[in-house]
Amino acid sequence: MGIIYEDAVEIKEAEGDCELTVITVNCPDKTGLGCDLCRIILLFGISISRGDVSTDGKWCYLVFWVVGKPTTRWNLLKNRLLEVCPTCPPSASGIFYYIPEFQQPRTPEVFLLKFWCSYDRKGLLHDVTEVLCELELTIKRVKVYTAPDGRVMDLFFVTDTRELLRTQTRRDETIKHLTVVLGDAMMSCDIELAAPEVASCLQSLLPSSVSAGEHSAGIMASDSVSIAFDNSLSPSHTLVQIFCLDHKGLIYDIMKTLKDYNIQISYGRFSANPKGNCEMDLFLMHKDGKKITDTHKRNALTSRLEMELVRPLRVDVVSRGPDTELLVVNPVELSGRGRPLVFYDITLALKNLNINIFSVEIGRHKINDREWEVYRILLDEFDCLSATRHEIEECVRKKLMGWE
Repeated sequence: MGIIYEDAVEIKEAEGDCELTVITVNCPDKTGLGCDLCRIILLFGISISRGDVSTDGKWCYLVFWVVGKPTTRWNLLKNRLLEVCPTCPPSASGIFYYIPEFQQPRTPEVFLLKFWCSYDRKGLLHDVTEVLCELELTIKRVKVYTAPDGRVMDLFFVTDTRELLRTQTRRDETIKHLTVVLGDAMMSCDIELAAPEVASCLQSLLPSSVSAGEHSAGIMASDSVSIAFDNSLSPSHTLVQIFCLDHKGLIYDIMKTLKDYNIQISYGRFSANPKGNCEMDLFLMHKDGKKITDTHKRNALTSRLEMELVRPLRVDVVSRGPDTELLVVNPVELSGRGRPLVFYDITLALKNLNINIFSVEIGRHKINDREWEVYRILLDEFDCLSATRHEIEECVRKKLMGWE
């Protein structure tokens, strides 16, 4: 008998305030599966408290103990997790075999969401971002323009997780939700398929102060981070022991790094304690089944992990002439996907500070063959008087890192 595909993911919701929700994944394995699962969990705003991962290279078993929210849509989360699990097409004998070719991802279509508002208000951009996240529309680029008369034009380049934005029903649903949140401020709203040449012109230039930090970030040392390799405990695996401060998306950051380096986790255990520390033991091997013995590769992996643990995002507040600009930069997966909910957290932090956003640019930039997502946000000069640049930077960083 074959395994029912829907049973590949099971979610046991917490029954009390002191309990954790348990997510179990039992399916064929693939390199980077842990990264894909953790990214979806992060996208739903859920934090992972501890987890166990084991695989024989063909089949894997993962358990995550997570903290959800009252608004978490667990059934939808299960469906999204199932979508990244390799499927098992049945053979004539009824035995299931994993066929990787069936798992090739498709490039999602990019749509342009454009709307005009007759006036701006504090928190407007965050409210729009929240609606788009709830509708499972992924923001790829943003352009915001404020006219001299106070009117605002917002351009959102988005992809649809449900792949339904070509339909009029889905577009009407999106416009309806935006109308509710924008109220009488909305003047017009349109959704259309974005031309490739239009989307490609939204590239951001990375300021030298931030790009220079990328080169030093990989060799930064911190007393709060410890990474140790051991090849003596297993005949076939390299043990990596990590001790570090916990932050939002920590497990995703580590899984993303291992995926980019084509490294497989055969067994892993990680947990975060109430003091904000995280410990993990990972038994790793290269995709070809070999240990991590090459000194150069080991040093490169250590450097990359340190960067993700010490400084997964760069946040800075700088002067652009007479104006104040907030810069947030984060690395992009080799698959081309950016970190989830970055723009959501940025706009929420600024809303909490009661600071208005004058304009926004989101784009991609390459440094040393690595792609970075760049958020350049011009702040309202009058609102900036209510908080120092240091306070703005710290508030945004804490929101992004989950350290509120």
